[in-house]
Amino acid sequence: MNPSTSTLFNRRELLQRAGGGMGMLALASLLQRTGLQASSASSLNPLASKRPMLPAKAKSVIWIFTNGGPSHVDTWDYKPELQKRDGMELAGFDAKTGFFPASVGPLMKSPFEWKQHGRSGTWASDLFPHLSRHVDKMSFIHSCWTQSNNHSPALFMMNTGQTRMGYPCVGSWVTYGLGSESDSLPAFMVMSDPLNRGLPKGNASNWGAGFLPSVYQGTWLKPKGEPIDNLVPSLTPLRQRAQLDLLAKLNRPMMQNSPIESELAARIESFELAYRMQTSAPEAFDVKEEPEHIKKLYGLDQKHCSHFASQCLMARRMVERGVRFVQLYSGGMENQQSWDCHADLIGNHRGFAGESDQPVAGLLADLEQRGLLDSTLVIWGGEFGRLPVSQKGGKPGRDHNPHAFTIWMAGGGVKHGFHYGESDEIGHKAVVNKVSVHDLHATILAAMGIDHERLIYKFQGLETKLTGVEESRVVRELFA
Repeated sequence: MNPSTSTLFNRRELLQRAGGGMGMLALASLLQRTGLQASSASSLNPLASKRPMLPAKAKSVIWIFTNGGPSHVDTWDYKPELQKRDGMELAGFDAKTGFFPASVGPLMKSPFEWKQHGRSGTWASDLFPHLSRHVDKMSFIHSCWTQSNNHSPALFMMNTGQTRMGYPCVGSWVTYGLGSESDSLPAFMVMSDPLNRGLPKGNASNWGAGFLPSVYQGTWLKPKGEPIDNLVPSLTPLRQRAQLDLLAKLNRPMMQNSPIESELAARIESFELAYRMQTSAPEAFDVKEEPEHIKKLYGLDQKHCSHFASQCLMARRMVERGVRFVQLYSGGMENQQSWDCHADLIGNHRGFAGESDQPVAGLLADLEQRGLLDSTLVIWGGEFGRLPVSQKGGKPGRDHNPHAFTIWMAGGGVKHGFHYGESDEIGHKAVVNKVSVHDLHATILAAMGIDHERLIYKFQGLETKLTGVEESRVVRELFA
């Protein structure tokens, strides 16, 4: 090569240019085939909106996470046989099923009154006078089961598909697969208990991105004070814009030479998103401007539930503005600070149901009247259920039950007033059409138009999935 007429480059640069170009073409082809890269823009912006792999039922998810494990046999899974056998010993019961084997008592009937509601005749306890009016919007899964009887691993399992920390959660996988519909708000947002009762056990690992690029992790809104740190800018918009432009200019050569530098792209996008959020987020989080009849619908005028009502109303405002995945935690860290009713089942469940019943019912009604329910999948449920036997000590309570629990969904293409699966006659174990946590995750992804078998991220040489290596299935019977 003549140095007077051509640009010189060394052997390493020659190999990089000659081999890298073909490799990038091959990579782009593979990503497009799996539906994870719709265009070159998505490689520069990891949150760029992507087309669903499959026909989608829903565009967004609102998950009401009833932290601590509500009792299915006291909420949505009516068991007349349990009422009849109150006080009897459960023959052959494994005392280690729950977390406190030394405190196992006899079978205990539900202390709440039960009635049938709606055209579907759905049984519900009197804990939910407001939600009971919406049972014909819901699809119930009465045969869920999980792998742990301990809160932290069970929370990780329900959120990430693994019983140990360090793995991406459902919201992160959905955001990775579909990107964001909003360019000024995070795609995945989380609200924890607002009454200073703490975060769920495992803390932020429940909404972390794990080994996915950090841009896909959930954005936690602080329950008190400024919801996100540094939301008020310290620089003028002009100076802040100049800083971001300089940052992009300095990093652009690295991005061009290494288009798969995902962490760098994620960091650049996080700065850009933070800049845009400073103008859009305060408006999205502000429920004060909502009409009075909407505030009353959610229960903002009721002292016992106004805190959770505000969060449910914020969730609606978020999905309205393009947020992809919203998770609300009802209940905090320890035992009676959440739905974890080891002692005083009545007081515990009356309290947390009272806080959440009207707000969640208001959310369903509001989404429906705005035409958003069909495109929003609402999920209600916790990390496991409760045992049909009592837990001795203090006022009657129930211990953890990983073998059976109930989750309901509404909107997002699910059937109305539908019941799937069954637990046994006393609610001890799921016995008909059992649904694992991985099955549940596969079903949520399917509602969003994602094939759980094709949503893959290569980590440490392995192709990893939310649903793991076990065989999982989509519960297609739930969809209309």
